[in-house]
Formats: sequence, C-alpha cells, structure tokens
Amino acid sequence: MSAALLVDTLRDPASVGGLDATGWNHLIAAARAERLIGTLAHRLAGIAVPSPVTPILADAVRDADREARQALWEADRCVDALRGTGVPTILLKGTAYVAAGLRAGQGRFIGDLDILVPRDAMPVAEKAMMAAGWEWVKPDPYDDAYYRQWMHELPPLIHRERDRMIDVHHTVLPLTARQTPDAAAMIADAVQITDGLYILSPEDRIIHSAAHMLADGDLQGGLRNLWDIYCLLPDVDPAALEARATRHGLLLHVRQAQRLAAAIYGDGARLTLWDRLVRARLLARNGWGQEVRKLLVFGFYVRSHWLRMPPMMLARHLWTKWRKGHRPQ
Repeated sequence: MSAALLVDTLRDPASVGGLDATGWNHLIAAARAERLIGTLAHRLAGIAVPSPVTPILADAVRDADREARQALWEADRCVDALRGTGVPTILLKGTAYVAAGLRAGQGRFIGDLDILVPRDAMPVAEKAMMAAGWEWVKPDPYDDAYYRQWMHELPPLIHRERDRMIDVHHTVLPLTARQTPDAAAMIADAVQITDGLYILSPEDRIIHSAAHMLADGDLQGGLRNLWDIYCLLPDVDPAALEARATRHGLLLHVRQAQRLAAAIYGDGARLTLWDRLVRARLLARNGWGQEVRKLLVFGFYVRSHWLRMPPMMLARHLWTKWRKGHRPQ
C-alpha cells in the first residue's frame, strides 16, 4: 500500500534511501492524494533523492508556500471585514498553524479558511462578510436551511473576486452530533497571535482536530489530520489535555487520536480492534494513490452521517440528497 509507504517515510525520512523508481512513484502518488506532498518535501529536506524527484519536491514547497500566503492574506481580509463589529477572528486548522508558525503548518496545503465566532455573533459576522464581497456557495434552499438549523457553521461562502472560500463556524461539531463541545470555552481561551487574529489554545487545537477526524468525518484526509495531531501533541501537557478533552466530552476521541498518531507516525502504541479498523481505512490507497477497500471506505462514509444525526433525520436527509442527485464519491 502506498499510504503505508508514505507514513513510513514521514516517520523516518532516511528510509527513502532504499526506494527504487517504482517506490518513488508510489510515495509521490500517495503524498499527492493525501495532500501531504508539501509536508513530505519538508521532511526530505537535506536528504539525497533521485534527480527526477528534486523538482517535484521543490514544486511542492513552492505550492505550499503560495497557499500559505494566500491563506494568511484571506485571514487578513477577514479581520478587516470584521473590524468594528466586536467579533474576533479565531483561525482554525491549517491557516492557524501557518499563522502561528507551528510545526503542523510546515508544507501544509490549505484549502478553505476556517474561523470560529460566537454563535450569537453569527448574524453580525454574516452581514459583515457579505458586505466585504463573500457570497453563498450553496444557493439551494434545502442546503441553506439544513446548515442554519443543524450544522456547526454557516453555509460555505466564496469571495466573488478572489475565489477563496471561508467556513464560519460557531462550534466544532454539528448540533446534531452526539458530543457537544464547549465552544464558548474554546473562544474564551483562544490565544491572540497578532492584532485581530487568534488561534485556539494548544489543547483545543488537538481536541478540534480529533473531533473533526474521529467524531464527525469519514476519514477523508485522515492521514493529514493525524499528522497535524502528531505535530501538535508535544506542545501540550498530557494531564491538561485529558482535563480539557473531558470538559468537551471528547476524551475517548482524543485518546484514540493519540494512540493512532503514536502507532502510525511515532514509536508505536497498543491498538484496539476499532483502532485497527480506523488505521486500515487511513491506509486504504494503492500504488497509484487510488482509494481501495471500497466497502470499508463506504462504511466510514455512512458512519460519518450516522454520527451527525439521529436515524430518522439521517434517513430523511439522505433521501432528500439522493432525490436532488447527490451521490457519494
């Protein structure tokens, strides 16, 4: 499996010394598929690689640097849009890591800008973002109503001139999820890094990543999320992390994320049967970077919806989406 080769290389970059051309093809295909090619390039800095590989890694570093600059500029524009409203700009995920100069941000590809604002400030934030040039991605009335009633964020917005998306969150899990993290506490304990920009506390960064990966999603991009967690863990006191995860009702997910990070990227850990199933899903890529174990992948897709909402609501939602032509990838 090429995904296993990728995690082995991230764990021990010197191991690429034994790769042949096929091995390099598999490694690069997996890194691109998992959006870890920039991270891989940083990990391989200073290590001899075949000459055809050098420009590929150099391009990955340039692409990651460009995305980081774009993300930071978008964050700056968000601060400007919210200036005077009293609403803080609390960065989440990749943009937060880059803005704070964290190890998790090295080479990280960044998609949408994600921010967290107080729930009672959502109307003010929404009005300010619209006035600053963002507009709706999902004009469908059902999707709009679904987001506003049940989700942890506004419907996605995209800037009409810069073509960059922003997700405005008021908490870190859907309102229908089984866990209800204390978003007010996350906001209250956010750390200011520059004038107008904040990030979550060290503990809450990990808790948010673990929640996003294990309590909400279908593990798409899971290896990148787990690398984030692995890089963030040395910055926290384990006892403080346990206490904070307990407060948010996410202790089991944080502990699982710690075990998986140690097993996949670290020095190993004893895994439960459920851990092993998650690991199998995370490593489900072949030498071309394509997903394999389709039944397992589909099972996690169904599970992600099951976690988000009660059975009857899930059935109605999936039926509505099916009628509208949505199909899982």
